[in-house]
Amino acid sequence: MTRIPKIEPATFSPEQLKLYDAMIASRPDGKLQGPSTMWIRNAGLAAVTGQMAKLLRYEGKLEATLFEMITLIVARQWTAHYVWSVHAKEAMRVGLGPEIIEAIRTRRIPPFSHERQKLIYELTNELVDTKVISDGTYMQAQQEFGVDLILEIVTAVGFYTLICMTIKTFEVPAPNDATPLD
Repeated sequence: MTRIPKIEPATFSPEQLKLYDAMIASRPDGKLQGPSTMWIRNAGLAAVTGQMAKLLRYEGKLEATLFEMITLIVARQWTAHYVWSVHAKEAMRVGLGPEIIEAIRTRRIPPFSHERQKLIYELTNELVDTKVISDGTYMQAQQEFGVDLILEIVTAVGFYTLICMTIKTFEVPAPNDATPLD
């Protein structure tokens, strides 16, 4: 159960209502869920985080499978059920292998199908575990991805950390069909 009650559209300011309508229109299920249910309380936050999500998820240069792997690693680190449930499904949809998803869920090293996956796994885990990226990992990432894509990767890690922090702080529930994280 969430810590704060859902805010109803009838109580929205004109700015909130405009953002709400745009959010609903952009979602396949037509529902406002997850961290957006918290951010809509502050129209400025809702606008900025919505732009960031769109940029990273749909307009970023990182392959979708690698992006989803980042979100799963961060969700697993935070034991963020909502984030995990949404992104595990998306990871499957974009072609990340179920054995990789399950290994991340159970905190095992996944069986990578290519070096880019392994590098994303190492870079993301290093960043969330130690709060730094070693020179060796950075050099490998720079060679493989280049500086601009490393910036996108680090931004994705940070953004999904923010999402997980929001989910955990306000106890936003996962969908009923979510795979549990222990």
